[in-house]
Amino acid sequence: MFTKYGYSTIGFVAIISLFLILFSFYLSNVLISILILVVVLLIIIFTLNFFRDPERTPPKKDNVILSPADGKVLIVKDIVCDRFLSGNAKQISIFMSPLNVHVNRIPISGKVEYLNYIKGKFLKAYVDKADSENERMEIGISTGSSKVLFTQVAGYVARRIVCELKEGQPVNIGDRFGMIKFGSRVDVIVPAGWNAVVSEGTNVKAGESILFEFDK
Repeated sequence: MFTKYGYSTIGFVAIISLFLILFSFYLSNVLISILILVVVLLIIIFTLNFFRDPERTPPKKDNVILSPADGKVLIVKDIVCDRFLSGNAKQISIFMSPLNVHVNRIPISGKVEYLNYIKGKFLKAYVDKADSENERMEIGISTGSSKVLFTQVAGYVARRIVCELKEGQPVNIGDRFGMIKFGSRVDVIVPAGWNAVVSEGTNVKAGESILFEFDK
């Protein structure tokens, strides 16, 4: 299964690939023709792999926040948040390599109460200050009893953030809502009452892996 967010790119790659394959048939140099076909095959495989969209089943557990993205946990730290949550908070940052699934999912059920797109730089996504200087989309969800802020951060290669959410929209945990194309990062920020259950270096999956549990 492939994500709808990648249909245009897959179509573009298919057209270019077809052109290159036809072009290779007219070349007299067999080695160059084979090289072109190999390159085309690798591009097709990479593109289809990048835009894959496997089904995910959220765990049946209350008071948890799931990962919005596939990837590796880069940062787990305490911070002071100056937007949406406004106060002491905890942050988990997830790096998405080009080989990860890039479809993003809702980390907790609730209502979208905050959306803020920010133009910025394109530092490498694993750099700590990328969360404050790079192009990004900030999303805030209120559950009624708590709030969660998460950010789609564009990376050095990724410069195309897709987010279909609208303010006031109700959302369910695990639902797809967008993606970041070609390598990127997602930050999840929660109030201090939540406990992080992953550590730096942990591999996580969107819509399945638990990042935080609420400390009752």
